Amino acid sequence: MAIKSAILLAFATSVILVLVTSIDAGDIAIYWGQNSDEGTLAETCATGNYDFVNLAFLPTFGNGQTPMINLAGHCDPYSNGCTNLSSDIKSCQAQGIKVILSLGGGAGSYYLASSDDARQVATYLWNNFLGGQSASRPFGDAILDGIDFDIEGGTNQHWDDLAKYLSGYSQRRKKVYLTAAPQCPFPDAWVGGALKTGLFDYVWVQFYNNPQCQYIDGDITNLENAWKQWTTTVPATKIFLGLPASPKAAGSGFIPESDLISQVLPAIKGSTKYGGVMLWSKYYDDQTGYSSAIKNYV
Repeated sequence: MAIKSAILLAFATSVILVLVTSIDAGDIAIYWGQNSDEGTLAETCATGNYDFVNLAFLPTFGNGQTPMINLAGHCDPYSNGCTNLSSDIKSCQAQGIKVILSLGGGAGSYYLASSDDARQVATYLWNNFLGGQSASRPFGDAILDGIDFDIEGGTNQHWDDLAKYLSGYSQRRKKVYLTAAPQCPFPDAWVGGALKTGLFDYVWVQFYNNPQCQYIDGDITNLENAWKQWTTTVPATKIFLGLPASPKAAGSGFIPESDLISQVLPAIKGSTKYGGVMLWSKYYDDQTGYSSAIKNYV
C-alpha cells in the first residue's frame, strides 16, 4: 500500500507541476523578413523557439496605393517571387505556429484616408493573404493567421475601422487574429484609438527606444509602471513584453538575459494578461541566441 500511495502522490505532484507550468508559460513572438541573412521562414519555425512569426512588412497600402509587401532580400514581390513562401508558411502552421502579416513598420508609405479606404484595405488583405480568393496572392495559396498593426507613421485615423472590418471576416471559417505593436508610452500615438475597440488578441508593446517606460540599468520602475498601465487598461486578450534581441537591434531598451530572467519577468508575470515576450528580430536573435536563453523562463 505504501508503494501504491507513493506512486499516486508522485503522479499527483507531476500533474500539478504540469498544470502550474502550463498556466505560467508564456509565448515568444518574433519578427522575420527584414534581413536576408536571418535564414528562411521554415528554418525560423524549425528552431522551436517561437509561437508567433510576424512577416515584416506590408509597408505600402491605403489611400488608393497599390499594396506591396517588402521582405528585404528574401523574395521579389514584383516578379511574384514570394509565392515560394507558401510551403514555409504551411510548415510553420503545421507546428502550431501562427504566421501573421505585419502592416506598416518604421519606414513606409501608408495611411488610411477614410473609413471606406479602411474597408477596401481590409478586403484586399482578406482576398490576398487571408481566407479570401484572388488571382494575385503574394504568398500563393497559404492562408495567414492574422494581421499585425505595426503603425509608426502616417496618421492615427481609421485604424479602428480597419480592425473592425478585418474582425468581421473572422466569422468566415477561420478566425482572423489581430495583433499590434504599439510603443510603450501610453496611449500609443498611432493605434491607441484602435486598441480601445477590444478586437485585438495580442498586443506586443515595444519597451524599447522609449527611455521613459523601459528598463534602464537595473531599474525596472518605469517598465513596471508602464506594464501595469497596459495590462489594466487595454482590452486585449494578452499583452507581450516587446524587446530588442540584441543591443544592436534598437537605440535603447535591450535587457540582458540574466536581468530579464531574474528581475523583469518575475515582476510582470503575475498579470493575468501576461502573454510572453516579443523580439525584434530574427536576424538579431540569431546573433545573440536570446530566445534560446530565455525560452524556459518566459
